Amino acid sequence: MRFVILGAGGLGSVIGGYLAKAGEDVTLICRPAHAEAINSKGLKISGVRGEHLVRENLSAVTSPDEAAGEFDHLIVLVKGKDTETALAQAEGLKARCKNVFSLQNGIGKEERLRQWAGRDKVVGASTIEGGTLHEPGVVSNPLTTPTTAWFGELDGGTSARTDALAEAFTRSGLVAKSVPNIMQVLWEKLVQIGTASGWSVSTLGLRLYFQDGLLIRQGAEHYVALAKDMLRVYGAMGYTPQNFYAPMSQFKELNELDFEGGVALMMKLGERLKQQGMRGRTSMHEDVIRGKKTEVDFLLKPFLDKAAELGLQVPVLETVYRVIKTQDAYLE
Repeated sequence: MRFVILGAGGLGSVIGGYLAKAGEDVTLICRPAHAEAINSKGLKISGVRGEHLVRENLSAVTSPDEAAGEFDHLIVLVKGKDTETALAQAEGLKARCKNVFSLQNGIGKEERLRQWAGRDKVVGASTIEGGTLHEPGVVSNPLTTPTTAWFGELDGGTSARTDALAEAFTRSGLVAKSVPNIMQVLWEKLVQIGTASGWSVSTLGLRLYFQDGLLIRQGAEHYVALAKDMLRVYGAMGYTPQNFYAPMSQFKELNELDFEGGVALMMKLGERLKQQGMRGRTSMHEDVIRGKKTEVDFLLKPFLDKAAELGLQVPVLETVYRVIKTQDAYLE
């Protein structure tokens, strides 16, 4: 299959690199320095799957119009706040792509893609793979989960194209499944990403990594308190946690345990991550460290809006949102 990735920073490069290494044809649309380094020296990937230098089946361009030919799949991976600009710039690419899907964080992006590309072109997709761009041509893949990607039809069910995507990702080492309930996966991912991101930015400062905060009791307490608020909203929507991204999520257990049990569970997770050598940060935490505006309105506000709609009290979530919005006001 031919893939083109719009917004190939850290995560897009990791995914594109692994797909290319497995034999898929991949074009990355990225910043000029990154594109030049990839085309001249190849893409270096380090992390949980070892060290790789990817040269074959991989090319990089700096604009959608430079992506040559027709593609089976367009993957959208720009930051949520940059989506409208990116889609406008990709207007000429749209007709050359059979299918479109987003691996961005947040809810509502699929409907926006349907408006842009046409209802039948858009596939439901979700991943929690970690990817960080360190310098042009060099990325790391600091974390993963046993099943790291999910595909499904947005109106329910699976299809030949969702099955084929899951198979392609799995061949590349990104274990994936085709499922009939992709909307639940997307909302549970938002519980995961929203909790992890909101907790990281409001807890870890500029030096600590994800597992560092969970090793401290007060850090684990804050994580559980925020997760409980998010799960309250998720449950009120009619969903039961499925741990799609186990062992990182553990939402089934958090939903059933009392507060003290949840704290003990998360401290054990921190210890396990430390033993496995995973030193990851969420994308939103990386944004704050680099002085960039965050995606807080894409990751936390959907749950605040749902809580208001359903008449739920979520005081920890509201506090975390206020803290991050205050920081965000001073970021570029």
